[in-house]
Order: sequence, then structure tokens, then C-alpha cells
Amino acid sequence: MAGLTEKDVLAALSQVQDPELHRDLVSLGMIKNIKIDGSAVAFTLELTTPACPLRTQIQKEAERAVLALDGVETVKVTMGAKVPEDKKITELDIKNIIAVGSGKGGVGKSTVAVNLAVALAQAGAKVGLLDADIYGPNVPTMMGVDALPPTPKGMKIQPAVAYGVKVMSIGFMVSSGQPLIWRGPMLHSAIKQFLMDVDWGELDYLIVDLPPGTGDVQLSLVQTVPLSGGVIVTMPQQVSFDDAARAVAMFKKMEVPILGVVENMSYYEMPDGSRRKIFGEGGGEQLARMAGAPLLANLPIDENVRLGGDEGQPVTIADPTSPGGLALTALAQNVAARMSMEVYD
Repeated sequence: MAGLTEKDVLAALSQVQDPELHRDLVSLGMIKNIKIDGSAVAFTLELTTPACPLRTQIQKEAERAVLALDGVETVKVTMGAKVPEDKKITELDIKNIIAVGSGKGGVGKSTVAVNLAVALAQAGAKVGLLDADIYGPNVPTMMGVDALPPTPKGMKIQPAVAYGVKVMSIGFMVSSGQPLIWRGPMLHSAIKQFLMDVDWGELDYLIVDLPPGTGDVQLSLVQTVPLSGGVIVTMPQQVSFDDAARAVAMFKKMEVPILGVVENMSYYEMPDGSRRKIFGEGGGEQLARMAGAPLLANLPIDENVRLGGDEGQPVTIADPTSPGGLALTALAQNVAARMSMEVYD
């Protein structure tokens, strides 16, 4: 292997492109720690997230490129994740904060946020889930947790942990059934505390379940930390589109990149395989065009999704091969891919 250099390895890897970003791995700064030992080559490949849906494909293409070099017999690739320095959220050790919003309640926003967080964690990412929905903090029920663990003296608030996800909810702060009437400074203080005074640790993603509509929580969140992206949940019918359009306008006004739109309850799959579109069709596609963002998923009407939420076992855990489980897992992969594209834009 005389004569093989780090430059040769980088030249080979510069021919491998990230399929989502359409740029090569070397120019993206993803290749680190190249080591050459005789016929063996090792290096670290740092993606934007361990949940990258194409990580296996990228890894194999990188291995093949280096194996094609004369004299190379083995290639060891260590997979990692990083975010460019200018994209990091410096106040917290969190790479990406993604807000899940909707124009109105009852469209499945919390269900999407919960399963998005769980699916990303299952893919290997470090994930937190912040339930900021003051009007209906359903995340504790959906995640099967009812209280926070004790906080040691002098330390930050310890989040609950379920299915590999760190969880914080405004619902932990009030008794069940008690209405929460907070506005202005009081609400801003609570949101800031949930972000800054909770021991989130190092996270690849913090998923934030917003209240429906637009209001003080959204404003307080943006004033406290920069949001990496937003996901908007809607339903197929026109009235849902009209409400969700306000959520699009809100994200744009706050200069939050819209990662995409999720159309929930898009169809019901009949026993013969046909699809019945109970709530109409086209709302998600129309909203995505308006937002200038992709339609990330058409989620089916699936009883397993509702059962998982009621029983504290998200469908991506309880029944991942059900229609709802598969669709929500695919959604998480699409969100991870979109977030990667935003990071390197």
C-alpha cells in the first residue's frame, strides 16, 4: 500500500454524493479521522443525523468508492452525526428544534408529534419531546407517563423518559382536568423554563407540540430559541385547509423554515384494498403548494393509531407494521431528510 495517502481517499470519497443534498461527502465536511494501515482504511462519516433514512446507502457507496482504490482490501466506516457550527443552537446542546403545528385542534397534531419523536428515536437519534400545548396537553397520556422523576437539589428539572424519548409537558404542572389560563409574561416564562431549565442533555432533535392556531406560545418559543423547522398538520377538507393556511403564514412571518405538510386522516383502506376518502381530498397538496414545501405524508385512518394514543403506546412502537405505523415511520424518515437539507442549505 505504499504511496496511498489521505488525499487519495478523499478524492475517492469526493465522487460519492448525498442523495438528498446532491453534494459530495467531502465538500459537505462529512469525512473525518481517515486512518490508513497497510491495506486497511478507516474513517468516520458524519451525517446530519443518525436518523438519516439513506444512511445505509451512503455508507455502502462510501465503502465501495474506497475499496476501488488499488491495494485497499478492507474499509471500516464509523457512522456519526453532526451539524455545521453556524447552524447549531448554541444556548442548548440541541441540533434541531422542530415545531409541529396546525391551524386548529382535532387534526391529529399531537399524534403526529409523538410518533415522529418515537420513530426518530427508534432510528438511532437522541430525541426530546416538549408538549407546549397549553389547551390540551395530551403527550403524557400518549407516551404513557404521568409524572416527572425527582429533581436532585441544585440540578435542572429531569424530564420523563419513555420509548427512548425525553419528555416534558405542561400537563405535568397541573392537576388532571384543571384548565390552564395563562397569557403573556406568565406563558413566556413557562416556555423559557421548559427549554432552558430542563436537563435535555445532548439531542439530535427536540420535537415541540404546539397549541393549535397562532398565539403567545408560538411567539414565546421563537423569542427564546431559533426554530430549525416547522411541520404543519392538516386534514383533506377545505375548512381544514383554510385554518392551516394561517399556520403557514405564522411560520413564514416568524422566518421558520417549513419542512413540509402532513395530511392526516387522508383515507380509509377498505378490505378489498380500495381507499375511501371520507374527509375529501386535496387539502394537503394544496397547502403544500401554498407553503412552497413538500407534502411529507398522507396518513391513513387507522384504529391502531387511536388505540396507541389512548393506551400510552404510540403505534410506531405498538404496531409498527400497521398502515398507520408504516406511514408515521416513513414520515419521520422524510422529516429527517428535509432537516438535513435545511441544515446544509
